[in-house]
Amino acid sequence: MKNIPQNKSIEIIKKNNLKVTPQRIAILEIIESYGHITIESLYQELSLKHTSLSLATVYKNILMMVEIGMLLEVPVLGIKSKYELKKENHIHLICTSCGNIEDKPLEPSIENIFSDLAHQKDFKLQYEQIILYGLCMFCQAK
Repeated sequence: MKNIPQNKSIEIIKKNNLKVTPQRIAILEIIESYGHITIESLYQELSLKHTSLSLATVYKNILMMVEIGMLLEVPVLGIKSKYELKKENHIHLICTSCGNIEDKPLEPSIENIFSDLAHQKDFKLQYEQIILYGLCMFCQAK
């Protein structure tokens, strides 16, 4: 797990015109450290330091951050969605057995396919989310 510096979290929050709170800073730091995390797991981590924080407040903040584009919801078949900080477009490889998510860079040739398709259909592309479901190497070895 990697950690996002607190000043980077504050910068992200301010850039999105939100009030900087210790809880929001902690939300971003935990999400970044895990890469992809469910709201319930996020809440468990948060409640260690912020004991008065409710699950409803965490849900409200996550959904609001997704709505304004700070976070991205990653649907995982058969289990609850996971969330990540919004970053450059990339591909998600999701294991349908263990739920592990691996990010892979989006090759320019693939991006061109989407841009061309959007252009042909006079569709204004805002962002791309590519999800490939299968079995990770660990689950294949079982």
